Amino acid sequence: MAPVAEIICVGTELLLGDILNSNAQFLAKELAKLGIAHYYQSVVGDNPERIQQVVKTACDRANLLIFTGGLGPTPDDLTHATLADCFGVPMVEHPEILADIAQKFAQRKRTMTPNNHKQALLPEGAQVLANSGGSAPGIIWQPRPTVTILTFPGVPTEVKYMWQEVAIPYLKSQGWAQNTVYSRVLRFWGISESLLADRVGDWFNSTNPTVAPYANLGEVKLRISAFADSESSAQQMIAPVEATLRQIGGIDCYGADEDTLAIAVGRLLQRKGSTLAVAESCTGGSLGGMLTAVSGSSTYFWGGVISYDNSVKVELLGVDPQVLATQGAVSHEVAKLMAAGVRDRLNTIWGLSITGIAGPTGDTDKKPVGLVYIGLAGPDRVESFEHRFGGLRGREWVRHLSCCTALDYLRRRLLKAD
Repeated sequence: MAPVAEIICVGTELLLGDILNSNAQFLAKELAKLGIAHYYQSVVGDNPERIQQVVKTACDRANLLIFTGGLGPTPDDLTHATLADCFGVPMVEHPEILADIAQKFAQRKRTMTPNNHKQALLPEGAQVLANSGGSAPGIIWQPRPTVTILTFPGVPTEVKYMWQEVAIPYLKSQGWAQNTVYSRVLRFWGISESLLADRVGDWFNSTNPTVAPYANLGEVKLRISAFADSESSAQQMIAPVEATLRQIGGIDCYGADEDTLAIAVGRLLQRKGSTLAVAESCTGGSLGGMLTAVSGSSTYFWGGVISYDNSVKVELLGVDPQVLATQGAVSHEVAKLMAAGVRDRLNTIWGLSITGIAGPTGDTDKKPVGLVYIGLAGPDRVESFEHRFGGLRGREWVRHLSCCTALDYLRRRLLKAD
């Protein structure tokens, strides 16, 4: 049977939504890198009967079961004991695990409690999957000839370290990682998923590489994935497809993989030796935060003004009080004055501004929640743009879309200036 993996995450806190299940995302990406097929994921609470049901189902459709969570010292940490029951073997204490836990507690100048002894109990026949970063070891176990089980704690940093240091070498030694699935993600802003899909629809029938669209947080992505015997071979397969899709996407394609609009704008500003300042009202510094999250941004981003109160718009940005009185703070005219004001006062080439109603209050019949004006002041002209993002998805949604859209206007202007 070809390697097929299933990820099983244990923890009632995951079902309640108290914790984001980042472990599943990490493991899914890692399995793809190793070329191991992965068709199902399961999340189950801290209940032995339901955990056993999940295990039995997974054994019928996968031969590599990867668990996260339920390895701690508390009564609701049940993963290893439940697995032992499921396959009819006793739990065996490992003195070396107890010694390791005791040493870690001593190094941290903490007292080891009796319940930590539970973490030294593993199903009979299981190997220890070492955890140098925490007290909870995992296991590598083959309870049946057709089933291999790997278990990890729920702490994401420990999962990542244990996976890299122990799991990957083990899987490669077993011949489970002979191929790879490598993906390249193209990122688009300013085009809808349906329109982009219409333009590149013929590529969705491609088998290797494959092309798939998805959208989140206002942007659209095209994932290009290739199955090959090495990452370099997969990259060679992807390269011509990526070039074609970039050409089709045109200016709407702003980057790939981990790129953000702030990174794309920063590259353009650096290339041109240009500078930027921002003035924000409804976004409260989020735009500046996106820009300064990019390493090296101090070479082109000089600063910003958070001008929530109108007095700040007047005194620091030079907005005409008469315009504020007649047009209101949320208007084309104020957005342009804010952009030009911050550009002039900080002596930059570009000024970018945002003023709007993020909600949930402050709206009127004429100016609803989600109404946003973006101002852009450049070396030759000042302009503004109106957007109605709506308020149904909440305040942070409006703020995020406002910042990204503002950055995209600047990106397009910089590209047109080439």
